[in-house]
Amino acid sequence: MSRLPDLDVGQMSPAQRRVHDEIAAGPRGGVAGPLAVWLHSPDLADRAQKLGEFARFNSSLPPRLSELAILVTARHWRAQYEWFAHEPFALKAGLGPEVITAIRERRRPIFSARDEEAVYDLAISLHENHAVGVDTYRTAVERLGETMVVDLVGLLGYYVLVAMTLNTFEVAVPDGVTPPLRD
Repeated sequence: MSRLPDLDVGQMSPAQRRVHDEIAAGPRGGVAGPLAVWLHSPDLADRAQKLGEFARFNSSLPPRLSELAILVTARHWRAQYEWFAHEPFALKAGLGPEVITAIRERRRPIFSARDEEAVYDLAISLHENHAVGVDTYRTAVERLGETMVVDLVGLLGYYVLVAMTLNTFEVAVPDGVTPPLRD
């Protein structure tokens, strides 16, 4: 259970209801997880969900790479709900189960795709070192291009916000689901 109660749609302020309805009508198809928390501050919810919609659905990154970066972020932050929500999307997008398992177990995956390796290395570097070294940056630009690197950094930043929200407000996986991340 979250530290904040879910808002009843019938009792939302007009601003909350407008943002709720916009999110529900968009590509997510519903309001859950961090979005439900953010509705307690409808201006934040409005702005954050628009950034998230771009980062996840409309950036230059293909879904396979976006979901890889999201899982790396979820694992780094131990964001149970984030991992729970995105592991199925990662599989559907074509990320290999062995890559997903390695990330869950905090092991470096063996990559067959050079673009996945570049995303992983940049994401790990930012999360662990708070910077990206020359070689990691150069490799990312060579394999992904400048636009994708910019979009990747934006996506990572957005999903850190998601993870912080989930962890602060203790948004749990649904009842009956075992939290997917250990330690």
